Amino acid sequence: MRKLQVQGVHHITLTGADRQSTIDFWEGVLGMPFVFDQPNLDNADEGHLYFDPGDGRLITIFTNEKRGPVHDRTPTDPGCVHHVAFNVSQATFAQTVKRLDERGIKHSGPKDRGFMDSIYFKDPLGFLIELASYRFEPPAGVSHAAVLLEAHHIRVEQGDYNIQTAHLADAIERLTTATTRSLSEDRSPKAPY
Repeated sequence: MRKLQVQGVHHITLTGADRQSTIDFWEGVLGMPFVFDQPNLDNADEGHLYFDPGDGRLITIFTNEKRGPVHDRTPTDPGCVHHVAFNVSQATFAQTVKRLDERGIKHSGPKDRGFMDSIYFKDPLGFLIELASYRFEPPAGVSHAAVLLEAHHIRVEQGDYNIQTAHLADAIERLTTATTRSLSEDRSPKAPY
């Protein structure tokens, strides 16, 4: 028996309301370019709109002109999607509260997650959206996930409750040492002063 090895998220499809409110939210609030438009090939009553969240992958929305915005929270029962998180820069994150407030969009306020900053708000249909901003940049050729995995090991070794910035810094140092060659035989920390 062998695995079906995935290599990333291809796209996420959500059920939206009408076409214009969908475009207004995904492009007009979140800045995702509207890149592709066709009918839902499995339901002739729906449109299928495609948006680029910034990494070339896709968020797609099924639309129907008979559906309007509903502001109730979408279900969070087992098997339901709780929320989707989108990456933003620290510069954008610093502007998030102001820009949501300008539109009258209720939000959670900034949340400290140790390795990232987060803020939560609902789309026009009550689906929970998170904007998340990493507090670190991984070494060249290393993913954010690899840094988090190494930081997790460091956190567990030290018996700490959650990941802190020191764990991230140590993980980045370990990964840099492991992935970047040097002419020095001894790469241990030094005190030259």
